Amino acid sequence: MMNAITMDRQAVYEDYERVRLTFHRLLDSASEEELSGATRGTRWTNEQLLWHMLFGYMVVLRLRVLVRLFGRLPRSVSKVFARVLDAATVPFDRVNYVGPRGAVKFYGPRRMGVAFDRVVDSLQRRLAAESDIDLARGMHYPVRWDPFFKDFMTLADIYRYPTQHFDFHHRQLTFSSGDGRQREG
Repeated sequence: MMNAITMDRQAVYEDYERVRLTFHRLLDSASEEELSGATRGTRWTNEQLLWHMLFGYMVVLRLRVLVRLFGRLPRSVSKVFARVLDAATVPFDRVNYVGPRGAVKFYGPRRMGVAFDRVVDSLQRRLAAESDIDLARGMHYPVRWDPFFKDFMTLADIYRYPTQHFDFHHRQLTFSSGDGRQREG
């Protein structure tokens, strides 16, 4: 039987709201020139990196499904699955790089803001409905795919993941912070 965990849901909600405000401030304050500017430490533009940051939240909706499935199976099953995914890191990295380059052509800043609100609202509703037992379920992850993936993560960890991802990439943006100051790295 899985042990229930207690998660500080309010802290997660507050982080989601902080990030939502930051994301909108960045989108609203950036000029086209700034959006097309290079980032710090990536090959993406600022706009492409913003989309990648949004995608970190979108992917959690899919990861929830995997945790629900693999969290009910023996841990060895998700361990094998994670190792297979780790072996596919090179094609994953290519898709992960190319995806934002194409996505910004469809989304653009306005649609990104709407999509961000929609996904964060969905995550907040879903988190509110999770039982402590479900939040304690977990699975193994492909640790080579993302620096914030741990070998084993619970559903509670997955709800925290996108904000860690966002905060990391936020430091790589190179345009004004929205309050007139140049962002520090």
